[in-house]
Amino acid sequence: MPAELTSAPGLPSRESEPAVVSGELRCALTGRPLRPEECYWAPPLITTRQLITTLFETLLTTPGNLGQVLLGEQPNVPYAPEARPQLANQRSAEQVKLLALLLLVAALLIVPIVLLVS
Repeated sequence: MPAELTSAPGLPSRESEPAVVSGELRCALTGRPLRPEECYWAPPLITTRQLITTLFETLLTTPGNLGQVLLGEQPNVPYAPEARPQLANQRSAEQVKLLALLLLVAALLIVPIVLLVS
């Protein structure tokens, strides 16, 4: 096996090692250049549209990868410290959109069943 795919017993896995970043860092939200010591690292912002599009594309092309798409860990990306409140607001807005979409789909499935039964 290649050395990068294995780790010796008792040693921390490669996932726990800090990522070595070369080149210029930019805030994933604002695009502002950042210094490594000022970065706030967090998972990327995924919009409801991106999530739905990715789910349908995965279902149509490679349904076996759906579990990895839904449950796979996202790599952290850099954010500017002043972008944290904006990031939190956008994440909350995307969660509300997704919840509203799921409630709409549930209503579209449940209402016809209730009407047929009664």
